Amino acid sequence: MSREKAALDDWQKDLAPSTGLRKWFDHDPDRFEEFRRRYIDELRDRRSQLTELRRRAREGRLTLVYGAGDPEYNNAVVMSEILKQGLPRD
Repeated sequence: MSREKAALDDWQKDLAPSTGLRKWFDHDPDRFEEFRRRYIDELRDRRSQLTELRRRAREGRLTLVYGAGDPEYNNAVVMSEILKQGLPRD
């Protein structure tokens, strides 16, 4: 069986949660709603990058990657919401 290797075209590392936030969250589902709120707050300072990422998502395939073992409680879930709906109002 052959396996294709995926190429990473771009990595928006600045859009990842801060190290402090990731460590605080520690992939604890009970902390997810607070993690979500804090992560969104961090992203508010990166509106121009989010706007560009949303544009690129509309134009083609965009794959969000995450390091968590849980597909329900991770930063990609939050990022997906933001890319679809935009940042919530303050």
